[in-house]
Amino acid sequence: MNKMKVSAIQLNLAFDNPDQNENKIEKKIKKTMETFQPDTIVLPEMWNVSFFPDDIQKNADQEGKRSRAFLSRLSKMYQVNIVGGTVATVYDDQYYNSSYQFDREGKLVHTYHKVHLFSPSKEQNKFTSGHQLGIFELDGVKVGIATCYDLRFVEWIRLLALADIEILFIPAAWPNPRASHWEILLQARAIENQLFVVGVNSVGTTDKLTFCGHSLIVDPFGEKLATSKNEEVILNATLDLKKRKVTKEQINVFQDRRPDLYKQYRM
Repeated sequence: MNKMKVSAIQLNLAFDNPDQNENKIEKKIKKTMETFQPDTIVLPEMWNVSFFPDDIQKNADQEGKRSRAFLSRLSKMYQVNIVGGTVATVYDDQYYNSSYQFDREGKLVHTYHKVHLFSPSKEQNKFTSGHQLGIFELDGVKVGIATCYDLRFVEWIRLLALADIEILFIPAAWPNPRASHWEILLQARAIENQLFVVGVNSVGTTDKLTFCGHSLIVDPFGEKLATSKNEEVILNATLDLKKRKVTKEQINVFQDRRPDLYKQYRM
């Protein structure tokens, strides 16, 4: 595949209301399939309950069964890949911020549990951290996923790049007033790792946070392919995967790395 059409769905989520959020997502997916016909659809972080109710046990998805069934049905119905944002889940009495990825046949191809939990919101007091890199394939294209706060950890994202992914998906619940951080970090990760980055945020306000929107799709040169502000919107872009090769030919950062030297100063 030389090109991938991507739709990023920026949502104003209903707080602690999975029924309402599923209904809205299904309508948005139907709309983008009718108008743009993407290869891949991407959802934001914690779309089942928003980020995040104090009584997370009330609507956390038991082993992700409900969310997986919902996403599998839609991906199979529309024959589209779905990068399923994240949802609040519970496994063996441990709560996770979990992401499920589905191919065009409705098959679950990857599960990722958020690794870096957002201490300013005390996410670590409710949730358990994941421990594995998010790497999988869609339509034969090697891609990766990280969640929201993971974006700030350059070492973690570089590991994905060293695995030679072509596209990095970042579902988020990124709050005001740090919209500028969000956009700059998405562009920086694209430029320094020479890959496409698809950042999908929420909008709206809960009793805790106001989300800043500004979802963004960036190419390996750091150029913005699709942008948004702070309203519900579907961002559409066609990713020309050949651009990544061109970027590496012009400035071969990975060839010029000095990992032998970096190891001496590892802390």
